Amino acid sequence: MARNMVAGSMVMDRPTTRERLNAHAFEFSRLDGRGSIRLSAFKGRPLLVVNTASACGYTPQYAELQSLWSLLRHRGLVVLAVPSNDFGGQEPGGPAEIAQFCTTQYGVDFPVTAKQTVIGANAHPFFRWAVSSVGEAGWPRWNFQKYLVAPDGRLAEIWPSPVRPLADGVIERIQVLINQAGL
Repeated sequence: MARNMVAGSMVMDRPTTRERLNAHAFEFSRLDGRGSIRLSAFKGRPLLVVNTASACGYTPQYAELQSLWSLLRHRGLVVLAVPSNDFGGQEPGGPAEIAQFCTTQYGVDFPVTAKQTVIGANAHPFFRWAVSSVGEAGWPRWNFQKYLVAPDGRLAEIWPSPVRPLADGVIERIQVLINQAGL
């Protein structure tokens, strides 16, 4: 997939033959342990996947993720938090602690997965797919890296941790995908 850097993000162009799968091929275990979240359930809708942690300097981005979800979910956006302890041990809690933290501190009501490994050979397949799609830039560099998946399942954009979920460029890019999907 060709890629261009724009204002701290990675904009994806058309897919190449290297991409055998799209994001809709993956699923995550639910935080509560009751089944899985199949990304195929979100076909036709933009999806923002974010690796998260409860004890990170970027953790206040949960509030903006919740605001973004509240603002655009009625237009089709799905926000999916993927807790991980891979960076600085900043997500040490178990499922109950993570759920309580997200709910009480930030009022999160968007989907949250079970804690995952997001880097290296044991990374969740979604993150390995991101790397296979765009190269090493697909690995999260820290907590709160954001992956925008287009309604057709291709990786549309990656934003690094410092880019806030309510940044104009993020909202504009999501709205473009919503409009292209006719939502």
